[in-house]
Amino acid sequence: MVQHDCGHGAFFRHRHMNDWVGRIIGVLTLTPYDAWRRSHSIHHAGAGHLKRRGIGDIGTLTVREFQALSRWRRLRYRLYRHPLIMFGIGPGYVFVLRNRLPPDFIHGGRRAWTGSLATNLTSAAVFALLIWLVGIGPFLLIQLPITFLAALIGVWLFYVQHQFEETFWAHGDKWSRHEAALYGSSHYDLPRVLRWFTANIGVHHAHHLCSGIPYYRLPRVLSEHPELGKVNRLTLLQSFGCVRLVLWDETQRRLVSFRDARGCRLDSQV
Repeated sequence: MVQHDCGHGAFFRHRHMNDWVGRIIGVLTLTPYDAWRRSHSIHHAGAGHLKRRGIGDIGTLTVREFQALSRWRRLRYRLYRHPLIMFGIGPGYVFVLRNRLPPDFIHGGRRAWTGSLATNLTSAAVFALLIWLVGIGPFLLIQLPITFLAALIGVWLFYVQHQFEETFWAHGDKWSRHEAALYGSSHYDLPRVLRWFTANIGVHHAHHLCSGIPYYRLPRVLSEHPELGKVNRLTLLQSFGCVRLVLWDETQRRLVSFRDARGCRLDSQV
């Protein structure tokens, strides 16, 4: 979360301090800072816009788009959205493999290239030093579970922040950045101890409304504007139901399951 706030220029007053602390933390989070900051800014700029999907977000199709796919491509999407892939294989793949060469960093210019390379080399050097100090066995027994658990938590948090039933997606003139920020992001109302460990990122709708607010001031936003506490509120128990929501129904303006999508197709035929 500190790296995240640095990417928004929210943790320190000066941009250079934010950037260099973000790059250093990126070595530990296995996330090249400059490439991630670019994709995350694209996510913020176009969150909830159906024509701007694909960078920095969870891939989501509309019901109509899914029904128009071939059987093979439908299977690919089903596999991608399956919980065992999304929260089992996916987190490790993203942080251990894909972040070594972020897919959109080619368009990020020289800084994304050098930043990704520097992060990879520095992470490798840190890991090599740890292996030299404690041995490869203890290193793997400790580092791998930590890495995969942290990756799972990161992917889960990002998922429930935007993949809930009454989220916001729209086309063209019907899309508004502020409306998408407020109604397309959840208020993940976690127990107090989990709010501390996740650095208040559950107050995600307020974060999207104003990304310059540092994480330690987000609770103050809710206390001064209590009406925000009721918008898109998700409890920990309720959030598990979001896993089944995989397609955007443009008619009902909500996320639906694959089973619900079959019902939508039958209704359209009637």
